[in-house]
Amino acid sequence: MLYLHDVWVNWFEGEENGCNVCPYHEWRKDDGMMLLDQVPVLILRKNAMDFFEQTLCELPKELLKKVESKAFIRKGSKREMLDYCFIASDGDRTMAVDTNGYRVPVKKSRIMPQHELIVREMADCHPAEPFYFPEIIQKTYSLSEPSPEWMAGLTRKERQLKNLLLMAVDQLIESDHEPALKYWLTEWQPAKYEVIRQMDWESAVKMFSETIVIGWSPAHEQLCAQMIKGRPFFEKMYEQEMSIAT
Repeated sequence: MLYLHDVWVNWFEGEENGCNVCPYHEWRKDDGMMLLDQVPVLILRKNAMDFFEQTLCELPKELLKKVESKAFIRKGSKREMLDYCFIASDGDRTMAVDTNGYRVPVKKSRIMPQHELIVREMADCHPAEPFYFPEIIQKTYSLSEPSPEWMAGLTRKERQLKNLLLMAVDQLIESDHEPALKYWLTEWQPAKYEVIRQMDWESAVKMFSETIVIGWSPAHEQLCAQMIKGRPFFEKMYEQEMSIAT
């Protein structure tokens, strides 16, 4: 069994997509990092790593048995054992995982670059574990469950704001209020005012849904700020992100 020691992790709970598990350079002081005193390392095949990067499905029993009770955190002078905590890597992608005692990867974290380098060296010298992982079922993404591709290349702050904007647009569509939808679509695409005015409901929804997910720009950020006004929950999330420099 391979091990790393004194590894800092920053758990993101319930995250299906690896794009939402922030790399080390995006960690924040108030994230609540944890130091793993000892953690086992598993070298996996590419398709197995896809499983961790794209799902929250149950892990193979053989895998869980291999790492069971082999990870520890230190609390004061005592070591506390973790049921199923480990680092998984295919040599290119690396992720720390803790199941919280269950069979699914409830908590995920990236690790510091120097530890990633050590894990890559391990992957170069050791064969991948032959655990069986089922084929991943292709998902249909939506505004309420964004595709990782829509977040590609964005910073943590931009991803959070984009998620917020997509939630606001999704709620607007769910309201079935055509005048409101066309108003905000016109704010988003003012040059197409005349076209939007003549659109039916389905066409307006299609235009809004297909264009809002592309990239991130000052126009996205401005629309987000406008659409969340008067919604306390959204406003709090927005203010929290805007108070952070990057």
